[in-house]
Amino acid sequence: MATPNFASGTVWTGDNLPILRGMNSECVDLIYLDPPFNSNRHYEAPIGSKAAGAAFKDAWTLDLIDVHEHGELADRNPAAYAVIEAARQAHGKGMQSYCIMMAVRLLEMRRILKPTGSIYLHCDPTASHYLKLLMDGIFGRAAFRNEIVWKRFNFHADAKRFGAITDRILFYTSGETFNPVRLPYSAEYIRTKFTHRDEDGRRYRLENLNPPGGRGPVYEFHGVTKAWRMTQTKIEQLDAEGRIYTGSPVPQLKRYLDEMPGQAAPDLWADIPPINPRAKERTGYPTQKPLALLERILKASSSPGDVVLDPFCGCATTLVAADRLSRQWAGVDLSPLAVKLVNERIAADRPGGLFGGATVPETPPQRSDLGELPNYRTHRHRLYGEQEGVCVGCNTHFPFRVMEVDHILPRSQGGTDHADNLQLLCSGCNRSKGGRTMAEWRAAQ
Repeated sequence: MATPNFASGTVWTGDNLPILRGMNSECVDLIYLDPPFNSNRHYEAPIGSKAAGAAFKDAWTLDLIDVHEHGELADRNPAAYAVIEAARQAHGKGMQSYCIMMAVRLLEMRRILKPTGSIYLHCDPTASHYLKLLMDGIFGRAAFRNEIVWKRFNFHADAKRFGAITDRILFYTSGETFNPVRLPYSAEYIRTKFTHRDEDGRRYRLENLNPPGGRGPVYEFHGVTKAWRMTQTKIEQLDAEGRIYTGSPVPQLKRYLDEMPGQAAPDLWADIPPINPRAKERTGYPTQKPLALLERILKASSSPGDVVLDPFCGCATTLVAADRLSRQWAGVDLSPLAVKLVNERIAADRPGGLFGGATVPETPPQRSDLGELPNYRTHRHRLYGEQEGVCVGCNTHFPFRVMEVDHILPRSQGGTDHADNLQLLCSGCNRSKGGRTMAEWRAAQ
């Protein structure tokens, strides 16, 4: 696994695709993304809020660049290609375009994620089923762990359907890292389950001492001879500590409420409310998520020192949570406002307001995990043979002297000199293509 080719505390502004393409492979431990949902809505932060000026239109139309990127996916990931085609057939060109946008980025996220890493994709039912299929095709269905349902509203009235009050969070990982999340017991659970108190007033519940499958050591204890869950030495030690209840025909174990870890978190998260209008953390950003939500995700699937990436970082909630939990972090967002919010929120969150500010590069990172690559022009003879002298651009045969080595993905957009990113174009096509990607150039033809 490679080390990151960017510093912790880095925030890029602009399209996240070239940023992702420029990152080293297998260098990130956890990715959380809250991308546009294809909701066909326009979002804008109110004037006077911390996020004033933040706005985006969450609607997608199919253009020629999308079409060519879709064609390239046929070779890169046939499963993703098939899902996108199904989205077009079932939903239309808007969903097709949205899925293409997500697929090319998810492929890069799969590359930069460590084999032990985890990814959480936050969405809503508008496109969650298409995104689930894309994630299965890109990360592998065996990596799927949960579709978490977050209850973000208590009530929402819809005239012609049941009220939409939930989001979805798709959780995938191929690793074993998972720190179980425990929730406090409800008052009702405590009242009905922890019905006993000892002389100190500590609440406890009773648990039988039967062994699994009925097989365990057999001995006599408090006048009862049977198979027990534990050895006689252990049960007598617990009895001496006052942890065995003998007021019933068969002794039972005392489980004290103040020693219990809490209830294991289910895949329905109804205990994290949305940000209320007067909350200190509220920025006014249109789709802001609460810090508690991100802290739960980061605690479950990362450890202090791990690298956390949010490629749609918006108002920086993921980055604030990562900084608070001593993770390394980086983010990308289209709006320069994200940098301002990162700096303001982390400075306010740190003791004494000590934060020097995010690092804001002007260009995508350059991969450093490929080793020393030879000059890309040295591939000219090999490529001429592989392409049989045919220009990839105009599909015409040319003599060797007319052909030029070109980067399929320009270096200005995260491309490298690696052999897989090179092709031969005739001099005319190469000049015409310039610094564009092949998809962009073909769309302009």
